[in-house]
Amino acid sequence: MHTMWASMKAATNRRSFLKNGFTAAGVATTGLGLLANTPSLLAERGPEEHSGRLVRGDAALLRFAAAAEILETDFWVQYNELGGVQDNEFPGGGGTGNPAYTAALTVLDSDMAQYIHDNTDDEFTHQNFLNGYLASKAADTVNLEAFRTLPGSKASGSTGAPRLTNLTQLTLDTSWWTRYRDSAHNPDLDPNFKFPQAVPTLAVGQHTAIPRTNDDTQDPNFLQAIANTAAFHFPTIEQGGNSLYPSMAQRATSVEVLRILISIGPTETMHFQTWSDKAGNAPPLTAVDPVTGVSVTFPDLNSAPFGGEEFQTNLIMPEPCPFLSRKLPPCSIIRPTETKGIAKGVVKFLTAMGLFIGQPPAFFELLMDLAEDADEARRGIS
Repeated sequence: MHTMWASMKAATNRRSFLKNGFTAAGVATTGLGLLANTPSLLAERGPEEHSGRLVRGDAALLRFAAAAEILETDFWVQYNELGGVQDNEFPGGGGTGNPAYTAALTVLDSDMAQYIHDNTDDEFTHQNFLNGYLASKAADTVNLEAFRTLPGSKASGSTGAPRLTNLTQLTLDTSWWTRYRDSAHNPDLDPNFKFPQAVPTLAVGQHTAIPRTNDDTQDPNFLQAIANTAAFHFPTIEQGGNSLYPSMAQRATSVEVLRILISIGPTETMHFQTWSDKAGNAPPLTAVDPVTGVSVTFPDLNSAPFGGEEFQTNLIMPEPCPFLSRKLPPCSIIRPTETKGIAKGVVKFLTAMGLFIGQPPAFFELLMDLAEDADEARRGIS
């Protein structure tokens, strides 16, 4: 590990960092870690990657998707250890559950534990399939294991294993709530329009979505605020994947890669709609974090000053909105799906959320390099 971190620190920029490369055993089957081969060599191999079975752009799209799924799997495992169904259906389950946290999540829906478990299972399959497919084409795979150093929950039920993501210092943009209920605006056509936040206080300060220690489970009101935060974090994340896959699919060259992207993407949409429905059940409350002093208020979204179609909790189907051109009839769609800069936008979105607080510069350099490669992909002739 000392040698690995020395290599990371020696990098002067993202490209030189990737030139060093790291080999991880079992990447094809586990779907974890940095890059098994050296992407900086791709330019020397011509437009086709390695064996010629994937063009560089398609490989870059799938690598970025794999990295995103590895990160997503990491935080879903944390949620499942504490509040999901405890079994051995997927690797990394391992937790024993936290009864108090699970009960607070159940306030939103009696099936929350099952939904958390199944979402976690889905993300494992996504990361493993994407890396497995890349490996089957002799293309570089993704491994982030060198960055699994962040502390997780120390509350009962958690394995206490080191993590890739931080669920204890989140700042959540909940404007997706009104974006999908607004019939007049589309972020692709109105990039400067500010959609109102569903939970304005989640957009400021840092909030925990899991109990950090057993102390966080002692005050029922604060514990419910933690569960409510998780309930809004779930759809905040999934609506990102909801847009990412169709946006990247527009850049794919291979019909098979296109099929992969448009087949995985809709499962993210299924997750998003499920979690947006559950978030609407979050009980109104105000709580103050006893550790940080940060306050959060979950409003009654069906009452003034909220209320109306922009906030109504049972409006979970996307309202029709302008699409492509205002001269065309409104259409119920995923939004945004503008493809320009989509991958770098996802990295910035996740970083601003606080999900990576505690990661070293090398982590961000690698993610941004993967994003840049994906954004440079151009649809061509396979």
